[in-house]
Amino acid sequence: MPKRKPYPTDLTDEQWTKLKPHLPPEKARGAPRTVDLREIINALLYLARTGSQWRLLPHDFPPWQTVYQYFHHWRDDGTWERLNRELRIEVRQSAGREDEPSAAILDSQSIKCTESSGSRGYDAGKKINGIKRHLLVDTLGLVLKVVVSTAAVQDRDGARLLLEQVKGKFTRLHKIWADSGYAGQLIEWVKTVCGWVLEIVKRSDPIHTFEVQPKRWIVERTFGWLNRSRRLSKHYERDPESSEALVYIAMTPGDLMTKRLAGQQVRLAWH
Repeated sequence: MPKRKPYPTDLTDEQWTKLKPHLPPEKARGAPRTVDLREIINALLYLARTGSQWRLLPHDFPPWQTVYQYFHHWRDDGTWERLNRELRIEVRQSAGREDEPSAAILDSQSIKCTESSGSRGYDAGKKINGIKRHLLVDTLGLVLKVVVSTAAVQDRDGARLLLEQVKGKFTRLHKIWADSGYAGQLIEWVKTVCGWVLEIVKRSDPIHTFEVQPKRWIVERTFGWLNRSRRLSKHYERDPESSEALVYIAMTPGDLMTKRLAGQQVRLAWH
């Protein structure tokens, strides 16, 4: 543990043991690394969970400029998404699943923007001026891919943006569940372009009542996991890529996957 009073968001020793082998190694050339990567991760977990501004990170973390630099460098070189992929595979293996899923769930979430955030749009259906997270998760609720657009982008158009990026990356995938917002021409497009079956899960509950929808509750629970991170409760970022990276941070070194791998109690399924 670091030589300071720990924060509740800090990685435990067990979590760090699971995460450390996946982090980028020190470069062979150049000055030796002097920063503690565990403290960089802890600072980012603190920022994501509390919604802190960069400049307001506590002084017992590394300088905020250093934390910011690692965040953006690992965002741009794909490290955060890679960590999410590698740990997701380990979690699936520990649950007795194949490395890659054969089925997935697709949905979107509209989030309000703040005055400091970058591009935004208006979601007329949900009456939200902000951005939209398009999310694809496996049947454990683990994130396969996230794409952030303005909230003005329709769900079907956002789905195409997302699925075009994962096409060919999941060789076992053959079925995707989604709600009625994805019905129509997208079904044929998914079949023709991606070779998958897009199955629409229709509501069966009467108006003004609630009933858990088969399969779709899984992605809704994932949105609930993400909502624990105050930095994700609104869109504070100037770049959509930063918002996507924060989703991977919330899922990867945060409360979910490393805790699961470390043998700590995490609920991945409803019974």
